[in-house]
Amino acid sequence: MNSIQKKIWSLAGIVLFIMVVIWTTLTYYNQKTQDHYNEILQRYLRMNEVSQASQQAVTALNNYLLSSSQDNLSQLERSQQQLRKVKLQIFDLRNTENDFALTNYMNLIDSLVETTDRSHMFLTEKDTEDSVKAFDEATRISKYISDMTLTLLDKDLKTYDRFYRGIIEQSKALNELGIWLLLTITFLLLLFTYWFSLSITRPVLKLTQAAKELSRGRFDLQVEVASNDEISFLAKMFDRMRININNLIVEIQQKAQLENELQQNKLLLRESQLRSLQSQINPHFLFNTLDTLSKKAYLEGSEETSDLLASVAGLLRYNLKRLDRSVTLYEEVKVLRQYMEIQKTRFTDRLQFHSDIDESCLYVQIPGLTLQPIVENAVIHAVEPSEEGGTIRFRIRNDGERVTIEITDDGPGMPENKIRQILEEHPVDSEGHSTGIGFSNVVRRLRLFYGLDDVIEIESETGRGTMVRMKIPKTRGTEEDDKALDRG
Repeated sequence: MNSIQKKIWSLAGIVLFIMVVIWTTLTYYNQKTQDHYNEILQRYLRMNEVSQASQQAVTALNNYLLSSSQDNLSQLERSQQQLRKVKLQIFDLRNTENDFALTNYMNLIDSLVETTDRSHMFLTEKDTEDSVKAFDEATRISKYISDMTLTLLDKDLKTYDRFYRGIIEQSKALNELGIWLLLTITFLLLLFTYWFSLSITRPVLKLTQAAKELSRGRFDLQVEVASNDEISFLAKMFDRMRININNLIVEIQQKAQLENELQQNKLLLRESQLRSLQSQINPHFLFNTLDTLSKKAYLEGSEETSDLLASVAGLLRYNLKRLDRSVTLYEEVKVLRQYMEIQKTRFTDRLQFHSDIDESCLYVQIPGLTLQPIVENAVIHAVEPSEEGGTIRFRIRNDGERVTIEITDDGPGMPENKIRQILEEHPVDSEGHSTGIGFSNVVRRLRLFYGLDDVIEIESETGRGTMVRMKIPKTRGTEEDDKALDRG
């Protein structure tokens, strides 16, 4: 992550780098120009030293001729030594322009040294006249050296005139370049500073705008900041806070809605409990009346009528049980037989019922009022509409971990769309059932009780009847399944 501190240090580093580059360039150029000036000045100084050394040599020779003392002789020798030294320095000033003149110049220095030596020698030999002639020649050579020095200086001035003018032009160009460079660097620094400030202020402005929107209650707007520094981290935390607040508001709204629905459900529950209490009065009275009639019919010798009334009473007693509790297959089969006894009395020979039951499976738990609504559905749609009646087959068999229950009729069959509606738990045929429990309700209660979707299947062909197959686990439902059954 690039921090704001790093950005500031980067800006300072760029400015420092530009300043160092400019300073280094100017220093290099000034040093180069100064070196040229020093070189030219050294040429002039060396030539001037030759002229002065020649004059000093002539003066020292003149003093020696006037007074042949040891000090004057030493002065003369030092002057000659100085001439030899400056001669060596002059050799470094040679170039293509002054090669010939400089050669003559050096020869004149050698001649001056030889003439002073010859004048000294003549004086030692007491040849005063020749010594004076040699002195005059040395004086003349010294004058030639001075004139030659001026000539060489003039040649150097002409040689380096172009260089001087170039330096002046370069100085002007450097001044102009400096001005343009200063303006360019200033513009670039302003541009970079503007971009740098935007990289900091733009995310801050976006964050500020997001805070304003949040203060207005708009928690659905995402906070997006395109940066890679502390402000980006702050924006992410800010957006996470927005999401948490939004989720909290949604949760509070949902809780309020649930509380409202719960309050309404409580009111409906109280109303339904009152209606249930009212609806139970008549069935209990009817059950007691049927039981009395059954005993009276038995005492009067009408055993068939007594059995019928007993079946109706047993069926009514079973239907009055709570549907949120599981029962065994034994109890379901018992009430199914009572129901079929009533239907056989109604349809006589038009209804044929065949059962094949594995007694070892009757301990399995199953939701109450499961088998009767399915068989009743077969009676209503397969037997009742046909003048010839029909046949219903009921079978229970052991299939390992599950118990298979099959209810088959030979009626007209069931359309595919109706099968799909039943399996999707849409209430399509609850009307007309004596229990008030439709086929789709049975499917829903079975799935809730066992927690399985493949607990029931329907096979049907047009004109060839329908088979309802239930594959129920042998383990009974848990308390949670019973509560789910109650809600179903």
